[in-house]
Amino acid sequence: MRTVIVFNHPYEGSYCNAILNAVTKGLQKAGHEVDLMHLDNDRFNPVMTQDDLQAFVAHQPIDPQVINYNERLKKADHLIFIFPIWLDIMPATTKGFIDRVLFPGVVYDHHSRGFGLVPLLKNLRSVTIITTMNKPKIMYSLLIGNLIRKVMLRSVFKTMGYKRLKWISFTSVKSVSQEKRKKWLSNLETRFSSFN
Repeated sequence: MRTVIVFNHPYEGSYCNAILNAVTKGLQKAGHEVDLMHLDNDRFNPVMTQDDLQAFVAHQPIDPQVINYNERLKKADHLIFIFPIWLDIMPATTKGFIDRVLFPGVVYDHHSRGFGLVPLLKNLRSVTIITTMNKPKIMYSLLIGNLIRKVMLRSVFKTMGYKRLKWISFTSVKSVSQEKRKKWLSNLETRFSSFN
C-alpha cells in the first residue's frame, strides 16, 4: 500500500508533528510506503494565480510542483491530511493545496451527462483528515458547526465521489494533560499499524 500524507504545520515542535510521527510509525509497521508532502518544508505556494486559473479551466496544470504532487496522488492507495484548525478552519496552505492540487482532469472530472463529479484517482481507497484545535469539541460542534467535516469531507471529497472518508479530531489540545496527549499518540500509532 502507498499512503500519501499531506502535512501542514510550520513549527517542528507542534503536536501536529508528533501526530505525523505516530501515524508514520503506524503505517510503516503495517507495511505501507509513506509519501510525505510537507507543504511547509516544500515551500508550497497556496496562491492561485491568473495562469493557474487558466490551467485549472483547461484541465492542464502548469506549475511543476503541482504536477509533481498530482503524479504522486495518482499512485496513492490512501490519502491522509494532518493540520491544525486555526480560526475554525484549515490553514491557508492546506486550502491552497485543495484549490491548486486537487485538479480537474487529474483528481476528478465532470460527469459526461452533467450530473455531478467523477473521481479519477482510481487507486484511492480512503481519505482521512486528522486535525488539532484548542477549542472544546462541544463548542466546535454546536457553535461552529464542524466546518472541517462540511468543507473537506462533504463539499470536497464526497462531492468528487470518493468513499471511506474519516475525520479524526483532537480538541482542547493545550488544556488536556500531557498523559492524555501521549495516549492519543499511542492510540494513533496502534490504529494505523493495522491500516489497510
